Amino acid sequence: MQVVNVTADAETFTCNAYLALGDRPVLVDAGTMDGVVDVLHDYTDMLDAVVLTHQHGDHVGELDAVLDEFDAELAAYGPHPRRDQAIADGDTVQIGDEEFEAIHTPGHADDHLSFVSDSTIFSGDVVVHDDGAFDYGSFGRTDMAGQSREELIESISEILDRMPDSVEHMYAGHGEEFHGDVRDVVETALERAEKREPKYPE
Repeated sequence: MQVVNVTADAETFTCNAYLALGDRPVLVDAGTMDGVVDVLHDYTDMLDAVVLTHQHGDHVGELDAVLDEFDAELAAYGPHPRRDQAIADGDTVQIGDEEFEAIHTPGHADDHLSFVSDSTIFSGDVVVHDDGAFDYGSFGRTDMAGQSREELIESISEILDRMPDSVEHMYAGHGEEFHGDVRDVVETALERAEKREPKYPE
């Protein structure tokens, strides 16, 4: 399955927004990059759906523009005025060529979902490969109102419980994509989160 980070060239802060091509072209998160619609058109003229990991501003800033341009459906855990499909924990969602299980992974955001297939995880912000705080296994921040380190730890543990050992592609909301032993990266992130130390010490 071909996955393209359509916000890779952004000059301002945004999440990574991933276009999964194949039987069902799907955009995972929309990002905030001006011109993301033009980048999408470089790869496809049809977008079946936008699937959200969560609705923080850096993940949905260009959502309306994408939905308007492609007449795509919106699938998300949390309510949204334009949501067509509500995704619950354990639901199956086709992204590109693969079937993904949705895992409710709160802590960084109450409505956060991670998506796991036999080969791939779209982990949003709950666990990432690198983000400036840590390389090779980091985790979403939990120092803002409504966030919880304890819930985040439980969410990362849930990913490990439900993620097949065969997963070797990790596409996170920030940092670089990773191809290799994804389980080891996630286990490393969990160990760091469990130390309860501030992610960004003052």
